[in-house]
Amino acid sequence: MTQALHTPPAATPAPPPETDLAALAARHGLSVSGARPSLPQYVRELWARRHFIGAFSTAKLTAQYSQAKLGQVWQVLTPLLNAAVYYFIFGKLMGTSRGVPDYIPFLVTGVFVWTFTQSSIMAGTRAISGNLGLVRALHFPRAALPISFALQQLQQLLFSMAALVVILLCFGMPVTLSWALTIPALVLQSTFNAGIAMIMARMGAKTPDIAQLMPFVLRTWMYASGVMFSISHMMAKHTDTPSWVTSVLQANPAAIYIDLMRFALIDSFHGDQLPPHVWAIATGWALLAGIVGFIYFWKAEETYGRG
Repeated sequence: MTQALHTPPAATPAPPPETDLAALAARHGLSVSGARPSLPQYVRELWARRHFIGAFSTAKLTAQYSQAKLGQVWQVLTPLLNAAVYYFIFGKLMGTSRGVPDYIPFLVTGVFVWTFTQSSIMAGTRAISGNLGLVRALHFPRAALPISFALQQLQQLLFSMAALVVILLCFGMPVTLSWALTIPALVLQSTFNAGIAMIMARMGAKTPDIAQLMPFVLRTWMYASGVMFSISHMMAKHTDTPSWVTSVLQANPAAIYIDLMRFALIDSFHGDQLPPHVWAIATGWALLAGIVGFIYFWKAEETYGRG
């Protein structure tokens, strides 16, 4: 009897090793919440939500100026006012218009095209950090957000292009077949913008302070992109400039897309003002930014919206 009372209780079986938990979850059909899908599956999920991307970008564009009395007119007025300021400062005070024929169409085209890239990147930087409620509440491919913001800026540019066409006609620009080149140029620029927007969306999701730094980076980039002056004309005036500086300025993707639009729309902007192999460079930048940006964003898919 005494021996039975003092018999130690049976040892509790040790919990299964942690490595068995994954097998246990798989056996019962459990998976990690918000796990990153494979790249082909991610592309399919994104394509399945293409209607959401279009509707979301249109809704954002409509709401952007809903509180302003002039409403959507600001889509055209904002780049036009910027062009007027740049014309006064750079064209008149600094004299960058000298030697550049059709300077006002030249400047307005540059401002409109640059604004497209600038706005896409800024919107992409805040795509995740500025929509955390949506990211945390719903399950969808997060790349839909930066892509939809880039699409929103393309829609805004298309509205602005109507004013650009009026300006070109008022300054005597003839309508030629070369205007059709704006379509492939915009396709390439849109792909480039979306890729950079996805890169910045991932960086902005992790470090929101990047959104405060980007205006300074973009302003510096703008001054190096020939928005207010002709790069080829400037290089011709400064013959002592190192050749590598000229090559970097000519390969600048923002300058490439601006020059392609000027070449398409402005009769006095000739092919000799374009860098060599310009269409190949433009295509290369679009593919590089689009593919690298998409993969870079997808790699962090399961981290978006988490603390």
